[in-house]
Amino acid sequence: MLHTDQVEELITVVSSLGKDALLQQFAEYPATFPVDFNRDFLDRQSVDRLRHLFLAICLQSKRMPSLVAEEEFVNA
Repeated sequence: MLHTDQVEELITVVSSLGKDALLQQFAEYPATFPVDFNRDFLDRQSVDRLRHLFLAICLQSKRMPSLVAEEEFVNA
């Protein structure tokens, strides 16, 4: 379970992700349940919608994403 401060950090991190970084996270994030969004569906979504979906996946999985490099996650 994520603590309040972790949830705040998660929201901050996800809100800073650009579309390319979000698409990469959808491909690599180890969700605890099947995530079956295909690339065509994800490509058609707005950045805000992708952030919402990814945040929901992280909250449901109760784990923070592992982010490799900060510069990759600047808004695109």
